[in-house]
Amino acid sequence: MRVRTWILWASYALLALGMSRPAICSADEADKTPSTAEADGDKAAAAPSKPVRLSPTEPIWIDRPRNRVIVVGKVALREGQLEMFACTEGTKEHESILSVPVEAFKVHAALVHLGADPGRPVQFVPEYRAANGPIVDISLYWTDESGQRRTAWAQDWVEDARTGKSLSQPWIFAGSGYWVDEKSGKRDYLANHGDFICVSNFSSAMLDLPIESTDKAGQLLFTAFTDRIPPRDTKVTIVLSPRLKKKEAPAKKGE
Repeated sequence: MRVRTWILWASYALLALGMSRPAICSADEADKTPSTAEADGDKAAAAPSKPVRLSPTEPIWIDRPRNRVIVVGKVALREGQLEMFACTEGTKEHESILSVPVEAFKVHAALVHLGADPGRPVQFVPEYRAANGPIVDISLYWTDESGQRRTAWAQDWVEDARTGKSLSQPWIFAGSGYWVDEKSGKRDYLANHGDFICVSNFSSAMLDLPIESTDKAGQLLFTAFTDRIPPRDTKVTIVLSPRLKKKEAPAKKGE
């Protein structure tokens, strides 16, 4: 409960920051790299119902009309075994396809603001219990070497080593957690240290898989689908769309 209270407070603070500035890109332009979106910012700011940027320094937007959170990262790894699909910048690039220069708690807060209720991270003791939470669909947008805009589902960049096919499982919003510095009382969101979008199970994962997936060397279940991933350092727009529960209609009188 304390974790959710802190995250809700953070979401209000972030959205106050975002709403105090004009939206800098349209829903379509949000799928471009930041340099292009910024160049079109003045025109987009005058239009209604556009994504709102949540940080003046980090590439993160919330698009409430389309129920999505948008971040921009880059390709960090194209081949080899994976523990992550996407990590926070400067953490686990050696085992993650994408690196994202956005603090994970800001993405968490934006998902909560859209109405996604985080579930529970994986549990290992006294017995294994898979992470649970609402499904978050992840789509990717980038420009290839010929200048063509491309798109893919995130699962198609991850190969299941057991089948040779794309990852078949969805990601779920497990919600990570935090630890408190006993001396300063400062709270630290665990997923900020790398465990942003995971393919191996971690109790600190913000987004995890709802199946058992080890992080032990030599036993990892997933590898990068090299032929489908653009060159290293390619900028990639990552769109997170949580599947929200439908609100029940109010009962009519007499029912």
